[in-house]
Amino acid sequence: MPRPVSRELLTFGLIGIGGLFVDMAALAFALHGLGLDFYGGRLFSYLIAVTFTWYMNRRFTFVGISRRAALKQWAKFTAANSIGALVNYGTYVLVLQVGPGILAALGLDQMLGPLLPYAGVAAGSVSGLVFNFAMSKFVVFRRPA
Repeated sequence: MPRPVSRELLTFGLIGIGGLFVDMAALAFALHGLGLDFYGGRLFSYLIAVTFTWYMNRRFTFVGISRRAALKQWAKFTAANSIGALVNYGTYVLVLQVGPGILAALGLDQMLGPLLPYAGVAAGSVSGLVFNFAMSKFVVFRRPA
């Protein structure tokens, strides 16, 4: 029996929150462990996070809908969510570009400036949620007709 869309969206959102933390942890590792810059580090963290969210959505959100080959489904999930990824990444870049000026104007640049990359990840994740859910539900994990 199909799950209600509201339950799928809730599960998708909760997994997205988990993905956000995976993304931030991977970004911290990329920046401080691998020595990547903010942009290369973000690409690295996105790939880790998209793999986590694909697996968790396959396992918990869209259970029993599609069990095709994992690698093929991962590739389809990644491709289908690529526009959402562009929105996500664009929002991240926007926060990095505009954030310092806003924080400086508010006198908060010294205190909050180091947190901008992580705020960018959070803003990017929220911006792509609805688009990524729709692509996942109707393209990647769609029920057979």
